[in-house]
Amino acid sequence: MGTKEIPVDLRYTVEHEWLRTLGETIEIGITAFAADQLGDVVFVELPEVGTLITAGTPFGVVESVKSVSDLFAPLSGTVTEVNETLQEAPERVNEACYGEGWMIRIKPDADQDVKSLLSAQEYAKTLV
Repeated sequence: MGTKEIPVDLRYTVEHEWLRTLGETIEIGITAFAADQLGDVVFVELPEVGTLITAGTPFGVVESVKSVSDLFAPLSGTVTEVNETLQEAPERVNEACYGEGWMIRIKPDADQDVKSLLSAQEYAKTLV
């Protein structure tokens, strides 16, 4: 897979998560590359609102017809919202990974810097 779908307004991790800044909140999901690699997503396990997540550690699980994969926290912070739609419609991850398929929203810890994560161009280089 090439760089078919890497929005330039987001930040990325080498674990194939994306981040969108929404004011003081950060929205997190998985990239199109990750969704393609997983295949059809059939189940998503996400943390509860109020959960503290730590950068680099798993915060949830995505299960597909092919495999089960951990979701890794790109930043430390507190979960403020969970995409409940994915409980009933996990296929949204495949259909709109950068839109309705988002996973969680967090309020990052004060010392967390989204700009330290990969740009779209830097992320694209990891896929080669």
